[in-house]
Amino acid sequence: MKIRKTVWFTLIFVIVVLDFAEIIMNSLEAANIRFGLDLFKELKKTSDGNVFFSPMGISTAIGMILLGARGRTARQLEKVFYSEKDIESSRAKAEEKTEKTEEIHHQFQKILTALNKPSNDYELSIVNRLFGEKTYLFLQKYLDYVEKYYHATLEPVDFVNEAEESRKKINSWVEKQTNGKIKELFPTDLISSSTKLVLVDTVYFKGQWDREFKKENTKEEQFWLNKSTSKPVLMMEQHHAFNITYLEDLQAKILGIPYKSNDLSMFVLLPNDIDGLEKIIDRITPEQLMEWTSPGHMKERNVSLQLPRFELQKTYNLEDTLGAMGLTDAFRESQADFSGMSTSSRLYIQKFLHKSFVVVTEEGTEAGAATGVGMTVTITSAPLYENFHCNHPFLFFIKHNESNGVLFFGQFSSP
Repeated sequence: MKIRKTVWFTLIFVIVVLDFAEIIMNSLEAANIRFGLDLFKELKKTSDGNVFFSPMGISTAIGMILLGARGRTARQLEKVFYSEKDIESSRAKAEEKTEKTEEIHHQFQKILTALNKPSNDYELSIVNRLFGEKTYLFLQKYLDYVEKYYHATLEPVDFVNEAEESRKKINSWVEKQTNGKIKELFPTDLISSSTKLVLVDTVYFKGQWDREFKKENTKEEQFWLNKSTSKPVLMMEQHHAFNITYLEDLQAKILGIPYKSNDLSMFVLLPNDIDGLEKIIDRITPEQLMEWTSPGHMKERNVSLQLPRFELQKTYNLEDTLGAMGLTDAFRESQADFSGMSTSSRLYIQKFLHKSFVVVTEEGTEAGAATGVGMTVTITSAPLYENFHCNHPFLFFIKHNESNGVLFFGQFSSP
């Protein structure tokens, strides 16, 4: 069997705007991790077993949305990332709002530039695009800022008379940006003549492990879903030096697996006990994730690493999930305020879709994700090697080391 290389990509289609204005953690990467962890915990409430999505893709889309939200809609959107206490304290300094808001978008501009930096060792890019109804009047200031900070231009389409053709055009663009991995992101009839804007963000990553697993070492083994149930998996194995952090309080450990050039890494959080993951998820904070995976915190150890070869596919309809995180008005026609995008009529979010898949093999990882939002009028260890045996549920995420941006986040609980 031909071994596939590593590919992670994300598409984000959005037709909404968020007010990112007040960032209490003083860094975009911290906000990205916080949002990703909060979203993961919400998805866990309605998703049994495996979870997989792209925090970076969704955060970028929300950044573009932020540019157009106003009033209570913007304030609710702040709650997606920040607590009520943080928001209230920031309001006490209203005069700093404009400056801080611009700084957030400037940080996005910098992180997108870093992620799109050319490399001979892997492919990584984030591409954004707006598809807007050609007869609809969007504010030029909004379009200028989206292009400045997110490198996204507006492509006019005819939603009114050719909704189906427009849907096919957008899906074709998405498929091209993800090397054919995401097809038919928007299903038939989802886009209609009342659609005014589709915002798309694609995140694509293709690479290989810095040290590949030898295929001849891969063997079938049992993966324990819980203490009484198991399923067979193909377990990959290698003995090498890896960066590792021991979490004594949580009875767990985190291992970093670098990709070629060490610009990106996959981090795996593995509980000591078979049923340990569910017990610690709610105790993990974004600040801890940043600290645990920082270069100064992790220590290099000789490790016997055993990681299953796995594949996940997930589809999420995120309206209710985001609503549970505080975003409600944005999905209501009578209450949404996106007047920073257009003053012509009330825009609101009709759908917020996210599709994703990931394949982990001996050579690396292949993964992709797409988010769409439409606005309408919206083995025994060798001696001296420590064991890191992923034969029970674990968390994993891919991080860009320079920017600390989390590209993908997931939980593997069942083959």
